[in-house]
Amino acid sequence: MTSSNSRARHETGTDLLLVEVTGAVAVVTFNNPAKHNALSREIRAALPGSLAALQADSEVRVVVVTGAGDKAFASGADISEFGELRTTPTARADYDRGQAALAAAWSGLGKPVIAMIRGFCMGGGLLTALQADIRIASNDSQFGVPAARLGLGYGFSGVTTLMGLVGPAWTAEILFSARRFSAPEALQMGLVNRVVPAAELRDQVMTLAGGIAQNAPLTVAAAKAAIHEAGRAPEVRDLARVEDMVEACFRSEDYREGQRAFAEKRPPAFTGR
Repeated sequence: MTSSNSRARHETGTDLLLVEVTGAVAVVTFNNPAKHNALSREIRAALPGSLAALQADSEVRVVVVTGAGDKAFASGADISEFGELRTTPTARADYDRGQAALAAAWSGLGKPVIAMIRGFCMGGGLLTALQADIRIASNDSQFGVPAARLGLGYGFSGVTTLMGLVGPAWTAEILFSARRFSAPEALQMGLVNRVVPAAELRDQVMTLAGGIAQNAPLTVAAAKAAIHEAGRAPEVRDLARVEDMVEACFRSEDYREGQRAFAEKRPPAFTGR
């Protein structure tokens, strides 16, 4: 495992998406502050490969997703691209295929993901935050899905993802009203795990990420897989995969290291093996 002070930049193919790894924590940044970190075509195209690279990087144990600056996590899709990318049936089909590839990339990321949210988290930005396992927001954040004010259809997968987190009543209010919700409202409905002062957001997120990174990677991965399968319909759950991952924990050197560390009253040094 690399030193906690080591730092590396992953190439994404665009300056609009930054990936930096420090120790065992990768930070993925939507870097489009001039447009409130709108998820442009370049960002959406770069994300699947970048997420796959993080999954393949054995040094990375936790991924933090955030937006550049202090105005927005992500304000949603770039509306200036709608005329070209989301108007004709052919263009919409291409867009939907890209979104499906992006959803598959998030689903394929077996490492814990924390969304560090400050400012606007709207539309596609909110849907992106929902891909994270944990969402921590600053007290000045705002949330919403403005689809009903833009006249566009909100896809079934997005509706079910939102409903699985906050339930049908809150989902209805979010989608029907298209209004903005404050951070306290987001906390009340269960959209975020916690709300913290803006000045403390990064420290709290990185402290949590660092703590998770010190835990046994195989155990964390098995827990994430179980949580994912629990959210799927019973008839399509891959429980055998979860059972195999749990068994791998008990067969691992990390399991023995955990016992040794407990007996010796010291922090464990997990390797993921």
